[in-house]
Amino acid sequence: MSPAGSEGNAAPMAMTGYPGPAGRFGEFGGRFAPESLVAACVELEHAFAEAWADEGFHAELSSILRTYGGRPTPVTECARLSRQLGVRILLKREDLAHTGSHKLNNVIGQALLARRMGKTRLIAETGAGQHGVATATAAALFGQDCQVYMGEIDIHRQELNVFRMQLLGAEVTAVKSGSRTLKDAVNDALRDWVATCDTTYYCLGSVMGPHPYPWMVRELQSVIGNEAREQCRELLGGTDPDFVVACVGGGSNSAGTFAGFVSTGAKLVGVEAAGGAAITRGIPGVLHGMKSYILQDDDGQILEAESISAGLDYPGIGPEHSYLASIGRAVYETAGDEDVLEAFKLLSRTEGIIPALEPAHAVAWVAREAGRSIPEGATVLITMSGRGDKDVAQVQELLRGQ
Repeated sequence: MSPAGSEGNAAPMAMTGYPGPAGRFGEFGGRFAPESLVAACVELEHAFAEAWADEGFHAELSSILRTYGGRPTPVTECARLSRQLGVRILLKREDLAHTGSHKLNNVIGQALLARRMGKTRLIAETGAGQHGVATATAAALFGQDCQVYMGEIDIHRQELNVFRMQLLGAEVTAVKSGSRTLKDAVNDALRDWVATCDTTYYCLGSVMGPHPYPWMVRELQSVIGNEAREQCRELLGGTDPDFVVACVGGGSNSAGTFAGFVSTGAKLVGVEAAGGAAITRGIPGVLHGMKSYILQDDDGQILEAESISAGLDYPGIGPEHSYLASIGRAVYETAGDEDVLEAFKLLSRTEGIIPALEPAHAVAWVAREAGRSIPEGATVLITMSGRGDKDVAQVQELLRGQ
């Protein structure tokens, strides 16, 4: 572990290392929590550090992810799409994991940690519903109570995932304040945790929030990048992809992917929704217990993000992504809704793989940049963070309206 220094120290840290007890990734991160939650965050950090150093914890986590979660997920070569775009496209298939996305990697780890800490109730926020489904799944597996906060707008556009959560035994609470999307679901989950932290474990779904969440979630999701690096080297004769591309909202699938490649020569590209591009359009500020790039006006008021994808409809980004951008190790691009819809159809029709709208952003950027900033013949790994079942009805409506 490589400590980052004290709360006020913005000195560089080892990439994808331990951010120190202050939780700092350079100038980003930290623990900007109400006094009532500081003790809970410290308790959580100590519990995770102890568990993460325990071979027995790793063994149980790996066993469940293998026999229940379906790991390792494969890397799939996209022959027809590659020919069409003139670059070699590989997909890391998190859509094939149990529950249909990468979210289970993080949630199983946190649910095991909750059990280890004696917490009997899980709460979570969710946007596209995949994190909520994963949390409800883990709660059912381990016999824990589960409550999921979800914005009212997201409930309407993700009805299938709402029913899945309820079928798994979770209580889904509609959040009707603010934008009624992911940001407000996080707010309500944090309020719940403040009042119930003695018995409740907040299973946060991304690399955001107060320390230790950004570090902890990245560590739990690093299985994606670690697997993909070895799989790509086997497929590519010992070399790494030229580009590693993943969508970014809060940024857990991309952080987990980048963790496996940050020490290689691969170019790391995070693709944000054009209407919610925190790094592209935001400025440093504090939201949900962390300092990061945030969409805000000159008075510091949080601006609403807009995206076709409920999972990327968030006005901030995880602090480690802000750090990677600030030192130039990763670049962050955008994809607009129309391009995402085209990418959704493109991958479906060329490869028979229907992507979730979130990773369709990454596909959209690659399709746009192939032969431009992505040289002809380059090898590109895209993290297929989720499958598109949840989005088919929404896309059908959108395409009818065109």
